[in-house]
Amino acid sequence: MTSRERHLTTARWVAALMVGAFAMVACGNQPSGGGTTKYVVGVSNTLQGNGWREEMICSIKAQAKASGVVSKVVIANRNTDAAGQIADIRNLISSGANVIVINPSDRDALNAVIKQATDKGIVVVAVDQAVSEPTAYVVSNDQVAYGQLGADWLAKQLGGKGNIIEMRGINGVPADTDRHQGLTTALAAYPNIKVIKQTFTNWSLDPAAQQMKDIFSSGIQYNGIWTSG
Repeated sequence: MTSRERHLTTARWVAALMVGAFAMVACGNQPSGGGTTKYVVGVSNTLQGNGWREEMICSIKAQAKASGVVSKVVIANRNTDAAGQIADIRNLISSGANVIVINPSDRDALNAVIKQATDKGIVVVAVDQAVSEPTAYVVSNDQVAYGQLGADWLAKQLGGKGNIIEMRGINGVPADTDRHQGLTTALAAYPNIKVIKQTFTNWSLDPAAQQMKDIFSSGIQYNGIWTSG
């Protein structure tokens, strides 16, 4: 898939997400006042410098402008953990957001603050990764299948035997955990393939490149690399 194709896919996905979110708000509590309804959209992202995440934010901003029904997009965009994201979501609630789009840093840790938002009539949508709070909507691909399909393809290319490097994303976040589970599930069918080294790239190019340089210089003998993205 080319960079342009990835951009178009993300843009279309965000367009569908925004239309659905506005429809959900319209079915619940709407902003007060006469005239055309205008919405405030909040965005919580906890990973900077990642191409997909930056594209996600740009697509949300573009679709919000194109919709004609968004008065403001409030973005909390920084490198942080679950505790920091909880604080960011609370700030988005206070900002008057009608919809909050989150790329979650943890499957369970955000549940209380998500419930706090939805109890106020705010639509919360978790994208890319799942949360376990039932009042949130989840828009994500099957991350387990993502990891499993890639690992199965790699195993077949290696003829069912060899040593591989596993390059994961961010330790503890839902997508990384699920993709690792997919890899593990796939490799269960290939007992002669061994994961001899595991790294966490934080889904960023610079640390991933340095890790590969370190692997090259270490003299580790490997036959393939599986990467989480």
